[in-house]
Amino acid sequence: MVQGADDLESGGSSDPIASTPEARPLYRSSYPPPPSRPTASAPFNSAPRSSEPPTSTVDGRRRLSRIPFLPFVPAVVLLLSAIVAFSIVAIGVSELKRQSDEAASLRARILSQTLAARIRATSSDDRQHVIERAASRSGAELLLVTQDGYVRVDGSLGAPSSESLIGLLIEGEGETQTQMGRVRFSATPLGAPLGDLVLVSFVRAPETPYATGSLISSVAFLTALLVGIALAVGYALARDVVQDVEFTGARVAEMAIFGAEPSGRLIPVRSADQVGLLTSAFNVLVERFAAAEHAYRQDLATAQAHDRDRSAFLAALSHELRTPLNAVLGFADVLLAEVDGPLSEEARENLEIVRKSGDHLRALIDDILDLSGLESGEFQLSRGNVDLFNVASQVVREARATISNKPVELRLIGGSSSVWADERRLRQIIGNLVGNAVKFTREGFVEVAVEAHADVSRLTVLDTGPGIAPDMQSAIFEEFQQAGDLRTRRAGSGLGLAITRRLVAMHGGVIELESRLGEGSRFTVTLPASSELAPRSAPLHEVPE
Repeated sequence: MVQGADDLESGGSSDPIASTPEARPLYRSSYPPPPSRPTASAPFNSAPRSSEPPTSTVDGRRRLSRIPFLPFVPAVVLLLSAIVAFSIVAIGVSELKRQSDEAASLRARILSQTLAARIRATSSDDRQHVIERAASRSGAELLLVTQDGYVRVDGSLGAPSSESLIGLLIEGEGETQTQMGRVRFSATPLGAPLGDLVLVSFVRAPETPYATGSLISSVAFLTALLVGIALAVGYALARDVVQDVEFTGARVAEMAIFGAEPSGRLIPVRSADQVGLLTSAFNVLVERFAAAEHAYRQDLATAQAHDRDRSAFLAALSHELRTPLNAVLGFADVLLAEVDGPLSEEARENLEIVRKSGDHLRALIDDILDLSGLESGEFQLSRGNVDLFNVASQVVREARATISNKPVELRLIGGSSSVWADERRLRQIIGNLVGNAVKFTREGFVEVAVEAHADVSRLTVLDTGPGIAPDMQSAIFEEFQQAGDLRTRRAGSGLGLAITRRLVAMHGGVIELESRLGEGSRFTVTLPASSELAPRSAPLHEVPE
């Protein structure tokens, strides 16, 4: 019974796949039609010769090529020289700084010990004068402090805090920061009878050692000299290499020109260095190209002959098989019409077998011829605005006659929906899907739904058949494949879904499958509603995975 659009909106259909919470698309086949395969009759070098290569070939590869290393050899030499010079200067400055710090520590220790000995022999009234004069003459900072950090005599630019002084007294010698900057210090106890007094001397340790400038100048001069020698030698060696590379590159560029012979010509070997070895290896490659081109031309000639034979064979097959088959089917129809008198039950049953077998054989022949046309790239579409619902209703009416006594209900829901398609091939797509659903559904229903959307129209074929295992859901779209084991498979070539997939792709559409074992299957085909959304290229010879 054909239902209207109101039935679709009211949800009158029962969907065992959609009612399952976990239901989701398990296989999706969406293939934009690729450019058609060039036929075997095309000549090998039919493109016009031109001295200007197309941007997408030679120029494209040049843009993707690596940056040549040879012109940057001087820059690499300079960079390495700078790194070596910097390393030498860094090591030298570090050594000078270490020596400067050791000298400052030694000076602070001698100054502290010498002045401590003098203070022991000096009265308490003269200590201030002695320490200040010694600090002025030596350029150091001097402090006379107690063990608890109290400053008795200050000969510095600014005495540290008591806590800092206690830390310095505990260390005895080391490095710290004062008003003079980074300094090396030394603490010398005065001893008895002045046991609680300690003389601390601070000697400046410069951040930059005094000989750093001379070191940098010497290293810079030596580096410049070595770099100059290296660049002169490198230029002399690279000049010949660059000339050989440019010569070889020019010869290779001639071979890369659009329309040039693929094999090209051998390149003369002008040197015995690495460039010469590269040229020799390239000549070996050219010879292999020449051999491959010769073999290709032979194979092309053979393929052209086979292509002509295949076309002739298919033409003969179509005629020689269809003509007697049509005669057999025609006479079977005449006999079933009982023109010559009534038939017995056994005779009618035998004629029905003949009729069904003939229809099956004709369907197999049609599938094989369609697949051959798709594979060869000669399959063409004649598209226009087609009412999807109208075509589906015709297919459903024809399919009802094949149900016989099976307890299967075939129903159609939806309304008028326009698609941009080849009406004959659209009928074939729907017929394959509905025919498979009816063939594999033993009981229950087969529902065909048509939906119209803004840019696309959608056809859904839902059945309550045995379902398809997940590992078979992609295989059934391949040629000569059927789901299930040998006991559950039905008669057929296994080409129906493969052809359907290719026809949907040629229309710029999408085919999706949702199925679970024991719950049935749903095939959904989405097609463009207008010519602007459909691809222009009709031939389809290969469907990508």
